[in-house]
Amino acid sequence: MLKLAARAGLVFGLCAAPLFDASAQQKIPDFSTDLTVGWLSAGTEFIAMPSGPHPVTPDPAHPYVRNGRGRQPTLRVADLDNPILQLWVKDALREVNERTLSGKGDNFPPQVRCWPLGVPGFLLYPAQPVYIVQTPKEVVMTWQSDHMVRHVLLNGKHTPNPKPSWFGESIGHYENDDTLVVDTIGLNTRTFVDNYRTPHTDKLHVVERFRLTNAETRIEVTVTVEDPGAFTTPWTARQTYRRIEIGPMQESTCIEGNFNYFNFDLDQLPTAATADF
Repeated sequence: MLKLAARAGLVFGLCAAPLFDASAQQKIPDFSTDLTVGWLSAGTEFIAMPSGPHPVTPDPAHPYVRNGRGRQPTLRVADLDNPILQLWVKDALREVNERTLSGKGDNFPPQVRCWPLGVPGFLLYPAQPVYIVQTPKEVVMTWQSDHMVRHVLLNGKHTPNPKPSWFGESIGHYENDDTLVVDTIGLNTRTFVDNYRTPHTDKLHVVERFRLTNAETRIEVTVTVEDPGAFTTPWTARQTYRRIEIGPMQESTCIEGNFNYFNFDLDQLPTAATADF
């Protein structure tokens, strides 16, 4: 844990008392609480809103089965009839679908091969908790598995031309005593929007609203995705997290070798060009 703290450059001496913005006398929602608390996502799929353009969902002819429950688990097959998809995005998903249905099955989520999901894909990290640390200048979100880290800078402005990166440039602020608003641009095109491997362009713009609910035991996230290079219209979806008392974050390492798991042609595992010593 200390190694992770040093790597992130953070001070973890946070208390469980409510946080306040002294300059604005605004109550700040406390997502961090202490180091024994994590937040577990509801799943690997975005939750569609009741109306309006919605995210990519399973092809009705090939329902996605996650955990079996009496049925054989399946891989994801995207619904290509979703009107948000521009033609080239639909073609890219069609190629993934065809490989999946042919049995080659290379549409495992990128984190299976140690690649970051990016934004908004960060919301779809499953199974292990996200830890959130708040300081006056930034909010740091870390997924326990692989220690994928997002930095959200507070009370700032986007740089004119941010260098593309895995998690982009995220600028945040607090609203209404219970919400953290995160605006992200500058995402590289090596990430996907979701676990269907939906591609995007460098015009991707994501706004997330993290809101504490249910006596501060849940976080509801509303995410709005805009990319005029990939989607016909902005679309909105949701994700939820539940608060869990799980103890300090565990050390975790993804890259143990350049293995081709299941004999599938997955994303190439990151490999160092030279030896460490």
